[in-house]
Amino acid sequence: MQENRSFDHYFGTYPGADGIPMKDGKPTLCSYDPNTCACIYPFHLAADVNHGGPHSSTAAITAIDGGKMDGFVAALQADKKVSCRGANDPACADTFSDPDVMGWHDAREIPNYWAYAQNFVLQDHMFEPNASWSLPAHLYLVSGWSAGCTNPWNPFSCTSNIDTPALTRGSIAGTSNQEYPWTDLTYLLFKNNISWAYYLSEGIEPDCAEGEMLCIQQQIKLKLPGIWNPLPHFTTVHQDHQGATFNP
Repeated sequence: MQENRSFDHYFGTYPGADGIPMKDGKPTLCSYDPNTCACIYPFHLAADVNHGGPHSSTAAITAIDGGKMDGFVAALQADKKVSCRGANDPACADTFSDPDVMGWHDAREIPNYWAYAQNFVLQDHMFEPNASWSLPAHLYLVSGWSAGCTNPWNPFSCTSNIDTPALTRGSIAGTSNQEYPWTDLTYLLFKNNISWAYYLSEGIEPDCAEGEMLCIQQQIKLKLPGIWNPLPHFTTVHQDHQGATFNP
C-alpha cells in the first residue's frame, strides 16, 4: 500500500499498464481547469516533494468524474476555496503557486517501484475500498469498515463514514485519541485460532505525525495513537456463548 498516490502517478506510463493514454509519447487526455478554461495535460514530474490534491471523498468524486478521470485540477481548484483546519483535514491540500496534481513519476525517480512491477506483478485494476484519506483507509485495512459512532462502546451506534470516522475529540479526525467499537479483523483471526501479526516499530518516525509534507521527525512508540496506526484503538467488547467478555 502506497500512501497518497494514484496508480497513474507512479505507473501511468509503465509499458503495458492501463495508465495514461499516450500517442507518440505524449498524453492524449487532459484535465479541465474551471478557472482558466484550459485543459492541463499530464506531465513528467521529477521533484522529490509532491503536493498533489485534496483527499476527501468529495474531492475523489470530482476527480474521478463518473469514470472519466478528468477532474483532478477541478478538485484542486475547489480545495483552494476551503478553509483548512489542520494538516489532517482531508478536505485540504497545500496552497501553492505551482500545482503538480497532473504530474507523474517513472523509473527515473522510483526505480525500485518499477523493479517490483517488472520482477513480480503490477495490478492496474485494483482499487482501495474507500475513496477518502489516510485514517479511513487504514481502518479498512484492519477492520473492513470506516464508521462514525455515537457511543465508543457500542458498535450498533455506528454508521458508515469515510471522511470523519469514529468519535472525533479534536478539531480534525485522527488528531486525538479515538475509539473504534466495531469488530476488527484481528479478533476474527484470534477467534478462529489463526495466528496473526501487526508490525509496529519504535524509533524515528518515517512520516510526519500530523500528515505534513515536511517536518522535524519525532520519536514514535508502539502504543501512541496516530492516523496510520488505528489497531491499538479498537476497544471492541465481544460476548461469547458462555457470557465471557473479550477485549483484545
